[in-house]
Amino acid sequence: MESNIDDIDSHNLPRHMAIIMDGNGRWAKERGKLRVFGHENGVKTVRSTVENCVKLGIEFLTLYTFSTENWNRPKIEVDTLMRLLVSSLRKELTTFSENNIRLNTIGNISALPDKARLELLEVIKKTEHHTGMMLTLALSYGSREELQSAIKSIASKVKNNIISPENIDETIINDHLYTRNLPDVDLLIRTSGEHRISNFLLWQIAYAELYFIDVFWPDFNEHHLVEAIKNYQNRERRFGKTSEQLI
Repeated sequence: MESNIDDIDSHNLPRHMAIIMDGNGRWAKERGKLRVFGHENGVKTVRSTVENCVKLGIEFLTLYTFSTENWNRPKIEVDTLMRLLVSSLRKELTTFSENNIRLNTIGNISALPDKARLELLEVIKKTEHHTGMMLTLALSYGSREELQSAIKSIASKVKNNIISPENIDETIINDHLYTRNLPDVDLLIRTSGEHRISNFLLWQIAYAELYFIDVFWPDFNEHHLVEAIKNYQNRERRFGKTSEQLI
């Protein structure tokens, strides 16, 4: 019998969940199709996952949509992904409105094609008044690049006597990251059977629970999501303390 959303303890949800959506290309290859076929079906999984997270009451959902390294893929695949981004944003605006979802983005979006960037910014603007789940798309995102940018910005402020080196702490670092308006990640899920972080939210997942599942992203469904959250709920989150200190 498969698990469903009703099996989850609604009082012990991850506040911020992040997903590395991996396996679209291999899913398509197994079916003798081009990689684009996998990406197109992956978009359907995004929609169902987002809607299920809204039903659950997840406050923040961050999806690794396009990494800085993905720019090195064949041009035809990159162009397809950008086209899918634009078309998906247009189609999902109604879904965002119906579910009170606020769209957000992290990454170097100046690197995106103009059409994709402008569509993204327009949907963000149209949903900024929504008060439900914040859906963050990591686009042209790389955690090392993010950290480099933060360090340069802080160093510049130190040089100009805006920040004192002695006062640099986690809060100041957080305030200079793309994710300054997001809490730390509680649960990180990666599909496709790979056990890597792949330059995703390295600072923000310091105490996240990691969950790897041997299912390609297009096949990820409500049952898999529920199992991941139930697994999270069965873990003891100590944050460096002992079990006895948590009692």
